[in-house]
Order: sequence, then structure tokens, then C-alpha cells
Amino acid sequence: MGVGKTTVGELIAERLGVFCRDTDADIVAAQGRPIADIFVEDGEEHFRALESAAVRTALAGHPGVLALGGGAILDPATRRLLAGVPVVFLDMGLREAVKRVGLDTARPLLAVNPRQKWRELMEARRPLYTEVARAVVSTEGRTPEDVADAVMDALELKTV
Repeated sequence: MGVGKTTVGELIAERLGVFCRDTDADIVAAQGRPIADIFVEDGEEHFRALESAAVRTALAGHPGVLALGGGAILDPATRRLLAGVPVVFLDMGLREAVKRVGLDTARPLLAVNPRQKWRELMEARRPLYTEVARAVVSTEGRTPEDVADAVMDALELKTV
């Protein structure tokens, strides 16, 4: 959350001359309501099913850069689909997350005790992120442009 997936994805897509697609934005567009509302009204399990379907669809038909929601990795089927795809895990620590997200925003998974919840989420997700990632790029203290440069270098991508 707040690591800059979409921002960095858009910068990379621009450099490569392709489009960036955000699966969270796909879900919001398809459902006609914010993700927080989906969580509250239908629950996390329903949202995760929508997320898995959105990732499947995007991976099957989008030739550009994809920004996946932070929890997409929880689905084993999604992790299998990501095998062999150039995935980059954008990493940051709690202190940076506090600076970027504030941990008091309207993010459904951070509603109660946000610092502890963020730690728990990262402890559970970090091994899954690194399992599928071809590269891990820290965003700590870096501008989105610097992160995009590091991703391009890590994946040995050339600009158009």
C-alpha cells in the first residue's frame, strides 16, 4: 500500500511506449464503487475473487505494464500465472509507509491499529512477493522516477 505501484508503472509504460493498467482501477470501474465500499458491503473474500478475476483478465490480454493490488499475490492461482512474467516487488518499510500513506487513511485493511496491521500484512505477503519477483526494488527515500530507473535497470529494459 502506497509503495507507488501505479505511479511507477505509468512511468515505465511511458518509457517503453506501452500502456499501464491497474487491476484495482479495473475492479473499481467494473463495480462502479470504491474498493473500500466493496470490502465493507461484500467482504474481503468477495473482493479477492474480483481481484483474482481482474488479474487473470489483465494478464491474458494486456501487453503493457500491469500494476497489481497489494493483495493479489495471496491467490495461489495468481502466483502461478505470474511465473515467468517479469514481476518487480516494490519494497518499503513501515517508516516509509507511514510517511506515504499516513496509515490513517480510508484503506480497509488498515482500519484498526494500522501500524500493527501493516506489519502483519507485510510479514504474510513479503515471502509471496519475493517468490514471484524477478527483482526487488526498494522505494525508500526515492522519487518515482528513481524507482522507475531502478526497475528498468533490474529488468534490463530499454526505452523507446
